Amino acid sequence: GYTTKGAWEMTDMFNLKAIEVIAKNLRGAVDNTPEGREGMALGQYLTGMGFSNCGLGIVHSMAHALGAVYDTPHGVANAILLPTVMAYNADMTGDKYKYIAAAMGVEGTESMSREEYRKAAVDAVRQLSLDVGIPADLKEIVKEEDIQFLAESAVADACAPGNPKEASLDDIIGLYRSLL
Repeated sequence: GYTTKGAWEMTDMFNLKAIEVIAKNLRGAVDNTPEGREGMALGQYLTGMGFSNCGLGIVHSMAHALGAVYDTPHGVANAILLPTVMAYNADMTGDKYKYIAAAMGVEGTESMSREEYRKAAVDAVRQLSLDVGIPADLKEIVKEEDIQFLAESAVADACAPGNPKEASLDDIIGLYRSLL
């Protein structure tokens, strides 16, 4: 929600704080610590307040398709897709990745170039996923022969128009294929 076309000051406040809280607590929640679980409860509430007022993008569209076809849990599907889609969207996000990287604990973002902080944000998201056991790709989930249908479903999904960067059917096919 933080980088969608519908994002605005209030949703940015909720979504950026959610990123910070989730980055701090997801590992603990996966380890089943009370602090981690409590932090994730707050993080999910904050992000719900954010995205319910600005919409989502193709990460969710693509994840919805994976859930429908392969019964992939929505959080897992989003986590696998997010770094790849963030890299795809990066050139349409202004300086927001600087604040994402900082919220995730990356130091020195104020002195980084736009290219550096965008890469740092993507890398921080990817590392968090790896740290909690999320697969790095879709090789064990997606069959090549299903990619066309998955992409068509993602393009037709209600979340797709909110993406910060226009994504064609071919773009989404390419994003899925890049994860095989």
